Amino acid sequence: MKSSTSIYTLMLIAILGVSCAQSQQQEYTSPKGYNLKEPNRYKMEDDLLEISGITFNKGDNNTIFAIEDEDGKLFYGRPADRMKTEHTKFGKHGDYEDVAICNERVIVLKSNGKLYTFPLSEIKEQELSNVHEHTDLLPAGEYESMYADDATNKLYILCKNCDDEKTTKSSTGYILDILPNDSLKQAGTFKIEVSQITKLIKDDKIKFRPSAMAQNPITKQWYIVSAVNSLLVVADRKWQVTNVYPLNRKNFLQPEGIAFDNKGNLYISNEGDEFSRGNILKFSYFGKR
Repeated sequence: MKSSTSIYTLMLIAILGVSCAQSQQQEYTSPKGYNLKEPNRYKMEDDLLEISGITFNKGDNNTIFAIEDEDGKLFYGRPADRMKTEHTKFGKHGDYEDVAICNERVIVLKSNGKLYTFPLSEIKEQELSNVHEHTDLLPAGEYESMYADDATNKLYILCKNCDDEKTTKSSTGYILDILPNDSLKQAGTFKIEVSQITKLIKDDKIKFRPSAMAQNPITKQWYIVSAVNSLLVVADRKWQVTNVYPLNRKNFLQPEGIAFDNKGNLYISNEGDEFSRGNILKFSYFGKR
């Protein structure tokens, strides 16, 4: 009797141990310097239910700039629990996916790879007339991720699903020079190797679908959000993936935008649905500068 009781106890301990180990593996972790479990939450107005991209001007967090993916409007406002925004119209109805600002020029990315640029100084106008459309700079495909670097006048765009690549293997990025005459010029490419992501999350069937990207001003790492995969991917300056963080659906309903302010605070925007408003989550940076 004692022997069978001991065997039963050992089996129970083993089962509990496996269960605890699995639970630990499923825990949501955070990049160094951040706590993804405790955001400040900024609720969006109805016009930004489908918020699809966010940015700052030179990292100044007094004003958040945002777009949504149906109307050609740039929204802007001061961060608050319930944000109030103003907007200006720059384009027709369309699928607009990301926004960046580089040296007083606003750049908007459409899902088909078209780009729109206009002066930041003119956004107080109700409707803009000085808007330049840039076509044929990117291969055919679907795009949602963009980042502009003020220091180098370079624009980085990462393909979500391009015709000339297999997204089970890699996601190709394109670098454009932002020229003084408001033109854009191809300047190179980069790649995110999906095998580096699958190795870290132990899932070799993943099809990586990046929906937003930004560079951390403190660490210079690249932060890439994939809404389809519910992942935050972190890569070094040379685009080598170093960490992958699963995103909890409780906070990250549909993460479509990402930005940093100049203090290193991280912002991720989520599209809303019939039950929830769109929002922007702020994660304060507590690491060393």
